[in-house]
Amino acid sequence: MSAWKRICCAIDFAEPSRAAMEEGADLAKRFEADLALVHVRVPPPPAASDVLVSSRGATEVEAEEQVKALEEWRADAGRRAGRPAQARVLSGDPAAEVLRHAREERCDLLVVGTHGRTGLSRMVLGSVAERIVRQAECPVLVVHDRRSLEKDREREEVEQYR
Repeated sequence: MSAWKRICCAIDFAEPSRAAMEEGADLAKRFEADLALVHVRVPPPPAASDVLVSSRGATEVEAEEQVKALEEWRADAGRRAGRPAQARVLSGDPAAEVLRHAREERCDLLVVGTHGRTGLSRMVLGSVAERIVRQAECPVLVVHDRRSLEKDREREEVEQYR
């Protein structure tokens, strides 16, 4: 296996992406690789004109919060990797934008977190990680967050007895 020099980690601020960021930072440290965190904002759907003004303000506040959160994640990743990490906010379809970024930046590895959903919830929500795995031009490391998986299993057990 050749050494990875450019690692891209997709971030959505959920627990699985925290686990992915940590794994990506650990790999960046191990391989002395560049690490870029990428967050994709999904643009809000078009709204009626009477709602547009208020929703635009809320969208701008949300965007500012995401930029601040991504900066904190970038700093955490840099500390963990022992070298500076970069961060970018993109806009559009999450899987398509992550794939485009990885291709344009010639990333050697994509790291993504997954909620590990199956069945109906996956069909309804889709799977960004699955689309990335299927379409990426470079290797993809899919990271499960153990805490989220344990919570899901506990929830399923409780539901089974209701």
